[in-house]
Amino acid sequence: MQKVIVLIPCYNEEKNIETVVQNIKKYCLTKDASNCEYTIDYIIINDCSNDKTLETCNEKGYNYLNLPINLGIGGGVQTGYQYALQRGYDIAIQHDGDGQHDPSYFGNVISPILSGQADIVIGSRFLDKKGFQSTWLRRFGIGFLSKLIFLCTGLQLHDVTSGYRAVNRKYIKVFAEHYAQDYPEPESIMDAALNKAKIIEVPVIMHKRKKGMSSIVALNPIYYMIKVSLSILLHRVIASKKAV
Repeated sequence: MQKVIVLIPCYNEEKNIETVVQNIKKYCLTKDASNCEYTIDYIIINDCSNDKTLETCNEKGYNYLNLPINLGIGGGVQTGYQYALQRGYDIAIQHDGDGQHDPSYFGNVISPILSGQADIVIGSRFLDKKGFQSTWLRRFGIGFLSKLIFLCTGLQLHDVTSGYRAVNRKYIKVFAEHYAQDYPEPESIMDAALNKAKIIEVPVIMHKRKKGMSSIVALNPIYYMIKVSLSILLHRVIASKKAV
């Protein structure tokens, strides 16, 4: 029986975290345990929230880690991977704390890992083009980054900024030791692709955030694009020099 852990990084998600945990628990209760190859736990990584996220976790008796300082999304997720590694989990699922990810797709992102088809599985909202598709500006940026990663690695993915993903034990260890900090989704894909990871996408449906505000809303999209693009190109240059 494979042990699966759901990593839920949170920053100021007091309005969403209860629904997120309820939906995960609902999935765990309704999945067919008699015909299932895995068990599922979860851990919330509270990234020094300044709202009532921590109070909610305490009041509801949730499983959580409370970071003493704000590490950002990359640091929070890496902390989750370190927890998963130390506790001996076989598969880790990244799941946002804002309610956009749907636990009913856990089986879809886990199955290719269980079968040995993939090391990393990305939940993509763009394969079936159902559910919330984000704004046109973000879709344009995601498409640009997808093409850049393809040019640098030959890996064709559609939703390279998706935070809904699952990884096997090998990459739990890799990401526990090193995980991109500022814009980790596309950068971690780049790292793994250059490390010859088997990465695939599966279709998922994502939902629009209902409450609260995303921590990346205030970011300048042009600045984001330039910084991530330069990081991807730098990864490619470094990898090429190591190969010489």
